[in-house]
Amino acid sequence: MNLSGSKQNWVRFGLALATGSLLAAAFPKPGLAGLAWLCPGLLLLLIPWEGSGRTAFLVGFVGGMGWWLASLYWLLLIPVAFLPILAWLALSAYLALFTGAWCWLCHRAFPSPATGWKGLMTLPWFSLTRWLLATAVFWVATEYVRARLLTGFPWNMLGTSQFQVLPLIQISSITGVYGVSFVLVWVSASLTVALMGLVQQPANRWFWLRPVSLPLGCLLALVVWGSFQVRERIRFGQADQLRIALVQPSVPQTLIWNAAENTNRFQKLQDLTTLAMAAQPALVLWPEAAIPEWLRFHEPTFQAVTGMARKHGVWMMVGADDVDVRNPGQPNETSEYFNAGFLISPEGRILERYMKRHLVIFGEYVPLAKWLPFLRRLTPVGDGGFTPGRRAVPFEFRAPILRPGETNTANRTANIKTAVLICFEDVVPHLVREYVSPDTDFLVNLTNDGWFGNSAAQWQHAVNAVFRAVENNVPLVRCTNNGLSLWVDPAGRMWEVFFGDSRDVYGPGVKIVSVPLRTGQTRSLTFYTRYGDWFAVSALLATVLLVAAGWKSRGQI
Repeated sequence: MNLSGSKQNWVRFGLALATGSLLAAAFPKPGLAGLAWLCPGLLLLLIPWEGSGRTAFLVGFVGGMGWWLASLYWLLLIPVAFLPILAWLALSAYLALFTGAWCWLCHRAFPSPATGWKGLMTLPWFSLTRWLLATAVFWVATEYVRARLLTGFPWNMLGTSQFQVLPLIQISSITGVYGVSFVLVWVSASLTVALMGLVQQPANRWFWLRPVSLPLGCLLALVVWGSFQVRERIRFGQADQLRIALVQPSVPQTLIWNAAENTNRFQKLQDLTTLAMAAQPALVLWPEAAIPEWLRFHEPTFQAVTGMARKHGVWMMVGADDVDVRNPGQPNETSEYFNAGFLISPEGRILERYMKRHLVIFGEYVPLAKWLPFLRRLTPVGDGGFTPGRRAVPFEFRAPILRPGETNTANRTANIKTAVLICFEDVVPHLVREYVSPDTDFLVNLTNDGWFGNSAAQWQHAVNAVFRAVENNVPLVRCTNNGLSLWVDPAGRMWEVFFGDSRDVYGPGVKIVSVPLRTGQTRSLTFYTRYGDWFAVSALLATVLLVAAGWKSRGQI
């Protein structure tokens, strides 16, 4: 675009802000996925190639602010004074740095800075294609750093916007979600160049084929391959299944913090579970931190939970806070608090405990609190905070199973292996793969998105389960406090999203789901499960090498 001068830059930044806001709409809700194919290219359109890298960075930063302020609006719904606004602004600004870095990298590598888009049209096909590929490589590199830096925040990775495009997202089983992001940016940048070619060289009506032929050809090949993968992964119609009850209490966060409501909260869980028993589930799930008191140390609570398991003869996986006391009664006594998940047998015994490993910064722990204790006053963590768990913990048990159409499970049982993820651990791809082994039947996510009211946060969170299932070729079952208790099959299809005919996903209720099992066979590990973020690491290394090479003059890639 031919914008120059400070006044024109304000127009440029305004358009960047609008473009970022459009990109936010590509994610749920409203989930206009097509915008993800357009917006990265629109940001490139706003960069002044003949100008400074600083302006390019600011275009990306302002676009990123539009993206994240609109995407993360639900942070304002956290029922804590002052913190929501600060968190919303600070987190959005931090995340916008990565979009700014992407625009700066694209600007620095642009092969015709003196002549801008016109010069780009005259480049050999190889040079043009090299830069278009570089834009996608840079995007993946910045996404990977965002997913890792400061414990990582891999929320709304660009590829997750395509969660409903099942053939495309199957590439995640090889590259992780980063592969989908790569395709989106590559195609988006190529379409932008094709558009500029039509505008600036209208007589050369076939120029548009030069930038788009390779990416669109690769996209077609991926979709065809992905279609076969989807067909293979949904062949579970006659598989043995486990009937699971997902209990969604829908307790507002303000009541969770109100100790006077503990009895009512707990009774609601028990009432919903009793209601679920009519369907004869083999396993009952309660969401993250659903139990108000210490499960292991509050005797009435312990007896009530284990008594329910004994009474109905069911396995239970429940979320509750927990504590380990080191050196009790000694001067050096210390306590470690955990956000935990428990496996309870039909005999009423706690057999396994998993402690959440990936804690929410400022939500579950305060960095530097040991040296700057005043920071604790700015968050809902309080004085204690949580300690991260140290390892994944498989939950193994033997339970009644059934085949499709069967109603009586009493005579058939199978050994079942799963693992629990708590809260937004299912958003972190490199963490989830550590929980999958060849004999894993399914994964379980216990979470509480009640912090954010009835907002898009629940949907944005849930679509990540689609990618964790596809990446690892394993079903994933979600049990939430409010919003989108469901399960996802290995092809990425969501099941039991709503309560019957109701479109309200946020209210209380019970869902009965039947999840297919391995039936005694080992599951083939995907390339991603075996080798992790090799694709994203390769993109980061390529980016670092380009930067380290000096780039003594612009356009040297």
